[in-house]
Amino acid sequence: MEQVPLATRLRPGSLADFIGQSHLVGPNKPLAIAIKQKHLFSMVFWGPPGVGKTTLARIYANALDANFNELSAVSAGKADIKKIIELAQGDSRPTVLFLDEIHRFNKAQQDFLLPYAERGILTLIGATTENPSFEVIAPLLSRCRVFVLSELSNDEISHIIDRTLTALAKPKIKIDQEARDWLIAVANGDARQIINLLDNCFHLYKKISLETLKNTLQSRFLRFDKQGEEHYNTISAFIKSLRASNPDAALYYLARLVESGEDPLFIARRLVIFASEDIGLAQPTALVVANAVFQAVNTIGYPECAINLAHGATYLALAKKDRSAYDGLRAAQADVKQFGNLPIPLELRNAPTKLMKKIGYGKGYEMYTAKSLLPDQLKAKKYLKQND
Repeated sequence: MEQVPLATRLRPGSLADFIGQSHLVGPNKPLAIAIKQKHLFSMVFWGPPGVGKTTLARIYANALDANFNELSAVSAGKADIKKIIELAQGDSRPTVLFLDEIHRFNKAQQDFLLPYAERGILTLIGATTENPSFEVIAPLLSRCRVFVLSELSNDEISHIIDRTLTALAKPKIKIDQEARDWLIAVANGDARQIINLLDNCFHLYKKISLETLKNTLQSRFLRFDKQGEEHYNTISAFIKSLRASNPDAALYYLARLVESGEDPLFIARRLVIFASEDIGLAQPTALVVANAVFQAVNTIGYPECAINLAHGATYLALAKKDRSAYDGLRAAQADVKQFGNLPIPLELRNAPTKLMKKIGYGKGYEMYTAKSLLPDQLKAKKYLKQND
């Protein structure tokens, strides 16, 4: 007999039992109003794992007495959608298609969905951990309301823990505050992870303590997809911490990158770029240090090269900042794009032949001059604007 996972058995059947996302399901909030008014429309739930995307879709469909069909974009294809469409066209009840990980559907698959969602043959509820504006085609996204789901708060995770402990055994299992605090910290706002951890721990050890929880988990899970938004968010936070001259934040986000298995050479390359882009002329040796870090990382590799990365990151965070070379380059590039190849002043042109010299190439050239040297149209330009 198939064992139903505890997380599935604990899934709330109504908004009254739902924990979290009060900005969507609280009194006079969008989903609560939609359910009350029996308003059926397509939507996309965007948020991290374990925050209630699937549960909310089920509650919504059931409340509106709709046929609920669930597919995962990882394994489903056009044939699966066709079957649901055929059933929907022969049914008087509305049909809701919940498509988990909709960002995994390619453009052709999403294009196939579009006319059926547009004509109301099915109501689409997509779920994604990635920014839908990047992953869902514009015509389909324009026909959906996007709802952003947040990580569960510490108090909400604590409620999930209590509900899980009650379901595991009678009488309710008790845990001490230290174990509870550890669970909340390790949850990362993910209810499903905590439910599964408690379930596995209880069935392995028949008791729940900090020691048995740690033994069950073995290694902490960090949410990180190298092609996903969390990857770019973490890199962004790391670079912005360096730019703000905040070594503590830089070390924290570096640690997240390292613990998530990010390619150390990718991090090192970012440090080399940062040294020229954000420090530049204020401390030219920063580029030397960043290059040395890159070479060390390339030679040593994980796990020890994390020390080299920390050395480089803290050095760059504490260094004075000057973006004048970077800003000057971007301004010059803008002019090149706007004006094209403007004539180079004759005095700067190469004159390897007598003819070239005769027509003025190289004439009047001075090695050390205060003249502009820019094309005539740009002579008044100043690209390098150094701080005093």
